[in-house]
Amino acid sequence: MLTKAPRGTKDILPDEVYKWRYVENIIHDVCALFGYGQIRVPVFEHTELFERGVGDTTDIVQKEMYTFIDKGGRSITLRPEGTSGVVRAYIENNLYAAAAPSKLYYIMSCYRYEKPQAGRLREFNQFGIELFGTKLPQSDAEVIALATQFMQKLGLKDAELYINSVGCGECRPDYNKKLIEYFEQYKDKLCQTCLTRLEKNPMRIIDCKNKTCKKIGEGAPMLIDEQCDSCKSHFNDVQRFLGLANVKFGIDPTIVRGLDYYTTTVFEIKYNGVVICGGGRYNSLVEQVGGPPTPGVGFGLGLERLIIVLNENNLFPKMADAVTIYIAPIGEGANNKAFELIQQLRSDGINAQSDLMGRSLKAQMKYADKIGAKFVLVIGDDEISAGEGNLKDMQTGIEKAVKLKDLSDKMK
Repeated sequence: MLTKAPRGTKDILPDEVYKWRYVENIIHDVCALFGYGQIRVPVFEHTELFERGVGDTTDIVQKEMYTFIDKGGRSITLRPEGTSGVVRAYIENNLYAAAAPSKLYYIMSCYRYEKPQAGRLREFNQFGIELFGTKLPQSDAEVIALATQFMQKLGLKDAELYINSVGCGECRPDYNKKLIEYFEQYKDKLCQTCLTRLEKNPMRIIDCKNKTCKKIGEGAPMLIDEQCDSCKSHFNDVQRFLGLANVKFGIDPTIVRGLDYYTTTVFEIKYNGVVICGGGRYNSLVEQVGGPPTPGVGFGLGLERLIIVLNENNLFPKMADAVTIYIAPIGEGANNKAFELIQQLRSDGINAQSDLMGRSLKAQMKYADKIGAKFVLVIGDDEISAGEGNLKDMQTGIEKAVKLKDLSDKMK
């Protein structure tokens, strides 16, 4: 057990890390274009934060949270998603007192106890956006536009955007009554979780993954047809702004998302039918957590699932050559000189490597080839005395004489 990672976790090794850095660099670039600042919050929070924020009728709170009692007797939970912790930080640090809107993004690890499968781990990584302080429909459109531009930058040009509106505190109660009337007919067929949802949040039944519940939910009345005039107007304006931004979208009235805090706009981005990004508006969440009334809108996406999609579609660039030059010493004096030279090269920003294993020259040449060194310089007593050696281009095999004192300039 000591040498096996816990179930649902995964090591990211050096030959994969470059892909993560590639995606993360695009995240930083796109967020900067839209004026978002990065935020980092704790890995764990008080359990009540997620019970209030995520909602006690969600699968996350009911089945999936990693919760424990700490040595002080407090109930602590590893974050299962990003928004609640960012909302807590927004309130605690009085960010609402700064100039509005507040634009934040994060890249963080999250934790859910669920059955591991491809792209769905118990420890996973999320990229998310949170925009606080405005309820105008163009802010919904901006967040969605950021998500779609991110997809474009990654090369996912066939990604499909679907939007919906899940109403507000004015129109949802009447809609919930109609839902309850509808689902009451099928109480004997609903799963145990949905029977609980029927009393507290019947709309969540539509999002149930149980095949029977899902089939029943397909015949339920849709909120998009039952909304108040304000929600209809907001949804129409979101569509108008998306049109102005040249963002293509479809309307899917079955999207409700898996978290209780959403109001009005919700959306998903799919690639080949797989949801890779989801989000929406949450106008009551900040207040529910204990802050002042503050509208918000955002999204989250799982990086593991995204990287699988990018791999499947060959959208990662070739891994850059890590090693510029390998210096192969022959003898103790040359070994000292090689060590001196690679430190000088590294000080000048050049990736330089040399022997750390006491290998023979033949073994060193094999090693240099294996690590992808662009150039190799072999030095012995003669080269040190002459102050120069032959620099070999490993791609072409061409060798050129180079003075050791000029090596850094040549590499540049």
